[in-house]
Amino acid sequence: MTKLKSLTRKPASSTCRGSPPLSPWKEASNAATTNPASASAQDADRAGIDFFSIGDHPAAANRVDAYATLGFLLGATSTISGAVICTNLFARPAPMLARTVAGLSAHSGGRAIMAFGANGTPAELDPFGLPILRPGARIRAVEEAILVVRALTGGGDPVTFDGEFYQLNDLAPAPVSTPPIWVGVGGPKGLAVVGRNADGWIPPHAADWRSELVASGRRVIGEAASSVDRRADEVGIVYLTAGPVTAAPVPTAQTRDSEGRWAGGGVAQWVEELTFAVLDGGAVAFNYLVRPGEAHDERSLRRWTDEVVPAVRAAVSPTTAGRHKNARV
Repeated sequence: MTKLKSLTRKPASSTCRGSPPLSPWKEASNAATTNPASASAQDADRAGIDFFSIGDHPAAANRVDAYATLGFLLGATSTISGAVICTNLFARPAPMLARTVAGLSAHSGGRAIMAFGANGTPAELDPFGLPILRPGARIRAVEEAILVVRALTGGGDPVTFDGEFYQLNDLAPAPVSTPPIWVGVGGPKGLAVVGRNADGWIPPHAADWRSELVASGRRVIGEAASSVDRRADEVGIVYLTAGPVTAAPVPTAQTRDSEGRWAGGGVAQWVEELTFAVLDGGAVAFNYLVRPGEAHDERSLRRWTDEVVPAVRAAVSPTTAGRHKNARV
């Protein structure tokens, strides 16, 4: 039996395909009244896209549970990976979440990605009678959750863990490789948790590769990684991005919104920006989404899949293959 006060198992490599990971057409909808998610995920799978994402809104009665949807879509596809971005950690206890993701990984051949953050609002948790943690406690709970997921995957001896938020009593790990763990947090304490423990960072507010938020965040992550003998580039950046993909270039002023975020452009402009994000912005994944309130744009999605993705892969694959153990090439 293994008794641990802290868990520092080395991260396992991802078994997902492609580099950099480029998410599918859009965040897979999981509305209970329709089922566009299956067709969308299957289209992305056939197109060679690396992963799809599903939002987690457990209090919304008109949406199918995110992990039920994730399992359904992984079963309906063959090579594409999937993630819930971001899992509501405070509605899903980490030990059971570890079991769920291990099971999905086993059934899908290693195609499940773990992603969670530190959000836990009253609107999301009060309906279930769940406690609302203070911000500092949420960050500590995120770190414990990462340790628990790593402890309960990858096989090995039974684990006992007496943490502030989670307790394990002689619990055997699943004999399944630890999935990639991506964490969406902001603030220096949360970023330090990412640097010490995670495989990927999802910047808040859809901040992009040229933002000061990302630049300063990467510095904090790098310092925290070094403090536990990790390389800074062991933590990749998972960028959330959106916007039209046009056939022709657009004026440069239109490629960024009022807050300076990438807002879309022509195919060549997308390729230039995402290539920069990989080579200079630490990107290991791009999750291409449809922003709330925006219409589904089939032409943009097709250009993303058929033109942007192959061009970015061709431009960066030698670099990412040598730089990051979770790079998908």
